[in-house]
Amino acid sequence: MKPTQLFWRSVFCCVLIYLLVYPLFAAVGCDLNDPDRDVKRLFPESTGYKTIYVSIAQKGGEALLRQVEARLGDRFQGLYETIEVPYTVYQVFRDKELIGYIHGVNQKGQYGGIQLFVALDLGGAVRGVYIQKITGPSAAKLRDKALLEQLVGVRLQDFDSFDPVTGKGEGRLASLKNPAPDMETDFYGVLRALKKNLVLMEVLVYGPGRKKT
Repeated sequence: MKPTQLFWRSVFCCVLIYLLVYPLFAAVGCDLNDPDRDVKRLFPESTGYKTIYVSIAQKGGEALLRQVEARLGDRFQGLYETIEVPYTVYQVFRDKELIGYIHGVNQKGQYGGIQLFVALDLGGAVRGVYIQKITGPSAAKLRDKALLEQLVGVRLQDFDSFDPVTGKGEGRLASLKNPAPDMETDFYGVLRALKKNLVLMEVLVYGPGRKKT
């Protein structure tokens, strides 16, 4: 084989590998490790669930991304926050009745990635919070139910008076005490992940016809 042919064949192979592998790194979703167990734990009354996948690219593209960022009060950045990220939403049922949702997001933390899942009722209120992944010397304190139970009942509107990016504001979220002072970045990261979760559910799933509770 001539050197020129070998060169172009190598280029073709490199491009092909790039096209196959790049999407795996460009869009990082967030799934429950054991959905059968976790859905039942977050919704004890449930009898089943259905998994759906949504993305900002699918629902509205760049215009929707700008809307999400404006509502979040922060720019999307990194592998966890691209327009192509496939968000996994678990629709939870009791018999044939839809009773709620579970949705998770990835969040950059001080010591690595954070995976935070929220169980929501049909009106968008938090029923429970599950931190599937977080690392650091005081990670257990941020996973403790003493903190997470204080987030039950939170709605997206609660963030109107509190900014998790700066940690400034007022209301129930501003009154939360950080149980892990050595992981302050992760404490506010958890709250940012919670807000991001609620914003994404608002624009990608609930929409204007959401049930009021």
